[in-house]
Amino acid sequence: MTAYVFPGQGAQFSGMGKNLYESSESARQMFEKANEILGFDITKVMFEGTDEELKQTNVTQPAIFLHSVILASTIEDFKPDMVAGHSLGEFSALVTAGALSFEDGLKLVSQRANAMQRACEINPSTMAAILNLADNVVEDICAGIDGVVVAANYNCPGQLVISGTVEAVTEACEQLKAAGAKRALILPVGGAFHSPLMEPAREELAAAIESTTFSTPSCPIYQNVNAQPSTDVATIKANLIAQLTGPVRWTQSVQNMVADGATKFVECGPGKVLQGLVKKIAPEAETAGV
Repeated sequence: MTAYVFPGQGAQFSGMGKNLYESSESARQMFEKANEILGFDITKVMFEGTDEELKQTNVTQPAIFLHSVILASTIEDFKPDMVAGHSLGEFSALVTAGALSFEDGLKLVSQRANAMQRACEINPSTMAAILNLADNVVEDICAGIDGVVVAANYNCPGQLVISGTVEAVTEACEQLKAAGAKRALILPVGGAFHSPLMEPAREELAAAIESTTFSTPSCPIYQNVNAQPSTDVATIKANLIAQLTGPVRWTQSVQNMVADGATKFVECGPGKVLQGLVKKIAPEAETAGV
């Protein structure tokens, strides 16, 4: 069985999607539609923007979504057996599986980006990558720290990202290094994604998701918050809302997809990050890009 997986924030690069725009009429129409929906020329930033411009949350998230979804639309006989997306990538996965329209997906991603940006401005916060330490050790140390710091991204065995206030994350990094972490590296991000500090964004996005029409997807989507397959619309919506303040259980999602029959993982979108993570989680699985 083939699983299609969709990347999240961090995979952006200048020039992304330009070849699609130039080689496919249907892709060009989707890009033009996106400029219209967003109210600014996102294609110009994607094709010609600097790294700094592409790093702005209100650009990054829609740009990665657009690259992923439009790329999927150009695949002949696109019939995934299952899909999953890393954080923001969950929206790309839902659109390609037919649970959300392209237009509604893009509007939600844009609202999500802006809501997250506002939440970041309320609380100075950050994230850090912890390498070569067991998940339960990281969880226990975070639980013992005074302040908000939680496990946010279970990327692959030995790679976990924590998220919280600047003080709590800094303190956790010191303790995690003392406990044997190979590295505890503060990440260049705007805030504490996938932590309780995203609560204002979760509330804002919840209202938008509840008022958006979802359909039953054409295949199961393995969602970030519980790593379980979903096809039920009410469950998908609830998990999508919980995702902003909950962790990305990528390791567990890939393990469950393999257990359910996935033998090949195709990454659809910019970069190769997910292919690398899949290889570390399930070395026996075949990986490919589009």
